[in-house]
Amino acid sequence: MADFSWNLDSADVADHAGATPDAVPFISRRNLRAQENAAPVSRARKARVPRRLTSARPTPVRAARVKSVPVTSARSSTPRRAKVLRKFVTFGAMFGAGALLVATSLPAVALPGNSASASSAQFPTQASSEVQGLAVAGTALDAATTRDSYTVVNTIQPSRMQLGSQNFEYTNDVNGTIQWPFPAPVPISSGFGGRVSPCSGCSSFHEGVDFVPGSGTPIGAVANGTVTFAAYDSSFGYHVIVDHNINGQKVQSLYAHMLAGSIKVVVGQQVTVTQEIGQVGSTGHSTGAHLHLEIHLDGTPVDPFAWLKANAN
Repeated sequence: MADFSWNLDSADVADHAGATPDAVPFISRRNLRAQENAAPVSRARKARVPRRLTSARPTPVRAARVKSVPVTSARSSTPRRAKVLRKFVTFGAMFGAGALLVATSLPAVALPGNSASASSAQFPTQASSEVQGLAVAGTALDAATTRDSYTVVNTIQPSRMQLGSQNFEYTNDVNGTIQWPFPAPVPISSGFGGRVSPCSGCSSFHEGVDFVPGSGTPIGAVANGTVTFAAYDSSFGYHVIVDHNINGQKVQSLYAHMLAGSIKVVVGQQVTVTQEIGQVGSTGHSTGAHLHLEIHLDGTPVDPFAWLKANAN
C-alpha cells in the first residue's frame, strides 16, 4: 500500500497559496511525482530521513585494516660480510679442536723446539738424579736357605752288595716256550731272598725279582697259561696271576706293581708266551717303577731268576 504522507516544502506552499483546500492534496501529489522523476536525490534524502530518525540499531564500526608487510628471512637480510665472518669462525673452531687433539696426543718433548727438553728428559744428568744405595751392617748374616728334604736311593747297587757276587746277566730265546718277561735283557734291582726293607710295608724277605726297564714298558707272559687274577690290592697294587702247566707241574707267575689302567687281560682268559698282560708301573707298596715277578711251584715261592735261567729255552 502506497504511503501518501508527503512533506510539502516551502516552494509547494508558495505555488499553491491561492488554491482551495480541496485542491491542495492533488496539487501536492502531482508536484511530488514530478519532483521524484526530476530529482531522485530528494527521494533518497526523503527515504533516509525517516530511517535516521526511527532506527535504533547502532552503526557498526569497521576494524581498521592493517596492511600486511611481507616478512623476509634473516638469511636474506644478513649482510654478506656477516656470512663470511660466520664461516671464518666455524673453520677457526675446527682448527682449534684439531690443534687441541694433537697437543694432548703428543708429549711435549716431541714438538719442534723442545730438543733440549727431550734430551734432558730422556738422558738425565748425574747431578739431577739421586743415586740409590743400601747400607748393610757388617754383622748381618745371610738367611739360611730352606730346602725340601729328599733322598735318592740306588736300588741296583745295594742289592748287588747284599747278594755278593751274584750275577744278574741273562739271555732270552725269543723262540722258546718259556721266556723272560721282556724280549731283551733289562736291569735287575733286587733279587730273591733276605733284604733290608726298602719302605714301610715292604717285606724284609723278597720273594721275587725286580726288573727295572722303565715305566710303561710292556710285560709279557713267561709261558702259556690261564689268568686267575687281574685286579688291585694295597700290597702288590695292580697285578696279574697266571697259572701254567709245565711238564705236568703246576706253576704260577705273578706280575705286580703294574701301571694303573694298563692291565690287558681278564680272569679266565687264555694267554700265550710273550703276550702282553700289562705295563710296568709303581702301584701298591713300591719305591719306583719296576716289575716284581714271582714264580710259585705248587704254591711255594722260588727264585724267579734261577728258575727262568734254568727253564727258558
